[in-house]
Parts: sequence; structure tokens; C-alpha cells
Amino acid sequence: MIVADAKAQAQKVLWRLASLGGYTERDLSYALDLENKCVRLTSGGACAKNATRSATTLWATTWLAMVAEKTNRLPILYSYPTFLEGSMVRTAELLKYPLWIAHYAINPADPLAKPGQKSGGCFVHSWTTATCETIWTFWQYSSCGIGKKYGIPSTRVDLNVFRGPPSSFLQLVKGTWVPEVSDLMPKQEPSQTFVESITATTSNKNVIFSVMVKRPDASPVVTGTVRYFANKDANLLLTPQQSVVRLSSGSWILTVKGIPAGTWPGRIKYTDISGTHAISDAPVVFTLSQGPTGTPTPTPPSTSPTPKPPVTPKPAVDGCANQIKN
Repeated sequence: MIVADAKAQAQKVLWRLASLGGYTERDLSYALDLENKCVRLTSGGACAKNATRSATTLWATTWLAMVAEKTNRLPILYSYPTFLEGSMVRTAELLKYPLWIAHYAINPADPLAKPGQKSGGCFVHSWTTATCETIWTFWQYSSCGIGKKYGIPSTRVDLNVFRGPPSSFLQLVKGTWVPEVSDLMPKQEPSQTFVESITATTSNKNVIFSVMVKRPDASPVVTGTVRYFANKDANLLLTPQQSVVRLSSGSWILTVKGIPAGTWPGRIKYTDISGTHAISDAPVVFTLSQGPTGTPTPTPPSTSPTPKPPVTPKPAVDGCANQIKN
């Protein structure tokens, strides 16, 4: 069903291209805009079901391959780093196609600026090299260009840059583009988790873990996250709330809330959805004393309905905040 649907969508593209007389010598190839993996909506318009990472990747590679075969040109894939890492499987098949990456709030005029980076690491996907850089062909660096400056009637326009000399751009137009050869990120590379410190005092306070995860050469991992799991025989009946903050590459502060008094053996588990680094964990044991529970304050009976507080309108959201406007 996935393959059939992807081919049906690709066929619509081919029919449309044929109705326009095919590509001209001044046309870039079609781009597949892939930013959503929802496959079923609720009656209210919310997403009821998402496609799996493997299904999303199969759909994309099927569409791209069919369009490439029928047009004799490589189509382009447009997406953004979080989607590429979290919603698709890394595969050499995708690397065959030029990547048009959207990553805002970074100035391409800065020689150190690189799309696909995040605090202390990078997003890992099919176009990520072993040095944590993205093999991109186009970079959409803003969605807030001033339309009239570019002869466009809309107030906003997307702004993009091309990576490479004019000859490489002509290769795209002619359909003779070839991917850059680079060493890529490993797959399922062994990792080792270290719990550097634990702060645990009383049951009314959070438990805080400082965690470091390293690669075989002792350098930090570049992606992934960590989570606390109590041992099954500890019989932790409640599900604690967890939040994690990435401090730098391979370093996290994990905060756990809602664990009762007692001694709790468990483990800190590291996982990486991109499959770059293998799962690893480290044992932990901590003890919480009973914290103050407080005394509830009785509420006096009300003789009249409590008036509703006035509704304060939410401030307008600036969709161009932190983006480049020119």
C-alpha cells in the first residue's frame, strides 16, 4: 500500500509535468516537500496516526526513484533537520538525491554557520557526515524575506542559498548532479553511559542526574537522549515526570519528579533514534527521605457563584522572531 500510494502520487507529478511540455533547459528538477508524516486525521483536524520511520522512508524513496526514472533527472528532497532525524531511517538510497534543508535563524553569510547543527552536536540523518556536517545542496535560511524586494506580491518569501559553483548548479539543471563523497556517521556504534552525579534528598524535591555518554574513542556522542527507569522489583507504582536538558554534546541534566520516599535502584538508559549510537545504560541507586506533605486548607462554603476572571487575550505570535529579514 505504501509503495502503491507513493507511485500514484509520483504519477500525478509526471502527468502535470507532461501537461507543461516537460522540463526546459532552465528548469530545476521537482522537489519533494516532506515535512509531515500524519496518515490519518481526527474529525477535529488533529493527527490521529503517524507513519512509522520506515514507512515514511519507503514512501519517499519510492516517489523519488520513480520521478528520477521517468524524467531522467534526480529530484530534490526538501525537509528540515528534526524531521530527517526523527521521522526517517538513514539509508544510502536517500543520499543519492540533492538535499534542500530548511534551518532558520542562522546567517549563511557567517562562514562558521552550518545548517543541521544543534547545541553540542548535530541532527543525524542520511546526509550527515562523520564530522557532524550536513551534505546540503540548497539551504532555506529564512521564511521571512521581504517579498517586494524580490518582485513578489506576497509580504513574505522564503530565502535560500545554493552550495557550490555555477557549474554545479548547471549539473542540477541538466540532471547530471552527483552526490558528494564523504565519510558518514556510523550505525549502532557502541556507547557507554556514565552517571556523573545524583542529587536526591526528600520526596517533595526533584531527583537530578548529571549524565555523560561517550563513544569508543572517549569523545561524546553527537545525538540521542537519556531517561531514568526504576528496576521492576523496586515496585515503583507511580510514573514519574521526567525532563532532560542537553548541556553539550553527550552531556545531559535529567530531572525526575514524583518519586516517593524510599531507596530506588534503577538505571539511566541512553537511546538514539537515529541509530548512530547503540543503546547503553548505567546502574543508579538513590534514597529519598519523606518530605513535608503539607496540611490542606479548608475552603469555606460559598453563598454565591464565584465570578469568572476576565479573559486576557494571548499576545500575537511573531512567526519571524529571530529569523533573517531582508
